[in-house]
Amino acid sequence: MSWDNWSFAFNVTAPNLLMLLLGVFLRRVGLMNDDFCHSASRLVFTLALPCLLFFSLAGNHSGVSGNLPLAIYGAFATVATFLLLELVAPKLVSNPQERGIFVQGGFRANTAIVGLAYCANAYGSEGVAIGSLYMAATVLLFNVLSVVTLTRSLRERQNRSNGLLDTLKGIIKNPLIISIALGLLYDASQLPVPKVMSDTGHLLSGLALPLALLCTGASLDLKAMRSSSGVAMHSSLAKLIVIPLIMTFGGWLYGFRGIPLGIIFLFSSTPTAAASYVMVRAMGGNATLAANIIAVTTFGSFFTTSVGLYLLRHWNII
Repeated sequence: MSWDNWSFAFNVTAPNLLMLLLGVFLRRVGLMNDDFCHSASRLVFTLALPCLLFFSLAGNHSGVSGNLPLAIYGAFATVATFLLLELVAPKLVSNPQERGIFVQGGFRANTAIVGLAYCANAYGSEGVAIGSLYMAATVLLFNVLSVVTLTRSLRERQNRSNGLLDTLKGIIKNPLIISIALGLLYDASQLPVPKVMSDTGHLLSGLALPLALLCTGASLDLKAMRSSSGVAMHSSLAKLIVIPLIMTFGGWLYGFRGIPLGIIFLFSSTPTAAASYVMVRAMGGNATLAANIIAVTTFGSFFTTSVGLYLLRHWNII
């Protein structure tokens, strides 16, 4: 039982770890530099990730409306944990410019990649179908709330009277928000996605994760991780322990059991999304801090997911 959990977590997490390490290596040998990472991150943020989000939603008629309560719970719990982190951020993070990075790192899960892979390994095609509905309900919130917290904190020094307007502009102009909205609208139209459009889109989408992970690895500051101010560790502890505990316990209290509760845990225990680094860098924030949070949670989730699965199965509630 324990070895099965360990094996499945390793098979999902190890490729991400290897891509991060490859980014570190390529930076060391000079094949990637800061200018390349900046340009590549802009490419991912404005093209590859929007394509990934659009094509994951457009034409994805999953037919799992019976699991709507799970999707609603996921959306509600995401907002609740976001607000909790927003409340504690001023107490844990002294630099206002880093509070949004702390919040995003703590609540934004890698559901589109690692989360669905977890579901496939744990529950097969049924898990993927249910997980896709859950993902669709939360991925929009991840991006909207990330834009809100980053825009607000990174512009903390500006005139506060313009804060709300800047936040709204940031949301409206954000490529990830636009792609999700278009994907949902296209899916609602029930129109098929033309093959040429689909094939081209999926080729572009394929750039998103590997390029984001390589740039993340190339931007890692291992010395900064060892001598951290604590922001990265606080955010990582929230992502790996506090948020999964709150969301899973809340789901259990709500009445979820079996596969739905397992999906709540698997999605909430995933590492911080690689897209968070891309967004922070593109918006001019502390990209090294964002990269360190991703690295710590990617390493840490390898262990916390296995332990959590073992305990939940041991207690016979999933």
